Amino acid sequence: MKQKKMFSVFIAVMLLAMPAFAQNKSKTQSLEVSFNYQKQAGPGSNQYAVWIENEKGEVVKTLFVTAYTTKGRSRGGQPAQRGYIVRPACVPTWVKTAKANEQTDEQLDAFSGATPQASGTQSFTWDFTDQQGRAVSQGKYKVLVEATLYFDSDIIYTGTFSTKDKAGSIALTSTLTAPDEQHKDMVTDVKAELK
Repeated sequence: MKQKKMFSVFIAVMLLAMPAFAQNKSKTQSLEVSFNYQKQAGPGSNQYAVWIENEKGEVVKTLFVTAYTTKGRSRGGQPAQRGYIVRPACVPTWVKTAKANEQTDEQLDAFSGATPQASGTQSFTWDFTDQQGRAVSQGKYKVLVEATLYFDSDIIYTGTFSTKDKAGSIALTSTLTAPDEQHKDMVTDVKAELK
């Protein structure tokens, strides 16, 4: 009888502790990247890319890249050339790291989208899958946001995190290739948050 009572107490304690235990073990399910976008006037601007890299610096998944970068624009009745070919300063870090030259138009279409025609908050979510939709392995990753402010003026925001990290903000650092006072506000208030 004493053993039965002890067992009942043990079960009761375990049931009470389970919510706290489950809460501590919960892992993040997604990463949300957002920033304020201010549309700029004139050519040579308004291009950006958002992507995830693994510890080796390989692109795991591109969340978004502006369509001009990948599709270009038809000029004078000629077939369109990819924007980064016409304008090599167009998100050059993403172009190189993602090996854009090795990707087909169909592959690039999967994550390309129109350059926003109006200013406002842009938001992208990573669900911890690769470009083929497979779950990524546990480990450290890097989130990157690259924006071509104006021709050679390019800014990159980066932040490192682990799949084991708890929900919360990721610290981001930025690198600017060349200052451009007129277009500096194209991308501001960049945030990355594990949820």
